[in-house]
Amino acid sequence: MAATDPIRLTDDDARALALRLIRDARFGALGVLDPASGAPVVTRIAVGTTPDGQPLTLVSALAAHTTALRADPRCSLLLGEPGDRGDPLTHPRITLACRAMFTDRASPDHARLRTHYLASHPKAQLYIDFSDFSFATLRIEAAALNGGFGKAFRLTTGDLGL
Repeated sequence: MAATDPIRLTDDDARALALRLIRDARFGALGVLDPASGAPVVTRIAVGTTPDGQPLTLVSALAAHTTALRADPRCSLLLGEPGDRGDPLTHPRITLACRAMFTDRASPDHARLRTHYLASHPKAQLYIDFSDFSFATLRIEAAALNGGFGKAFRLTTGDLGL
């Protein structure tokens, strides 16, 4: 008996759910490769989006994940949290394969990202201008959406309009 492919054909509902999960996220789990050991490491980060919808985070140079991203910009970002009720594995989530792109603090893009980020993360006002903090846009290269039990999809940047 042949195995059934669990991945469904990507449809408009899957695309809309994926975009909502990205747009509404305020934090996520970031996976990086530790430059010293090569081992995968996961950490929780605050996340928003750039004006064009790419995931965006504000990171400190003191954080191990920032060092890892500067050494190897490949990363993975898991977005979507379980609801208050039911099995956590039945709630939608998306895993994004990304490449971190840092924005120089002296660039015009930094000021634009600062204003945009503070609109959704006002408490970041406390540390956003510290010299060790910088923005990293997590450019999406591919996505795996789990829309709930039995609802798995692979998405491209085209599916996400990016």
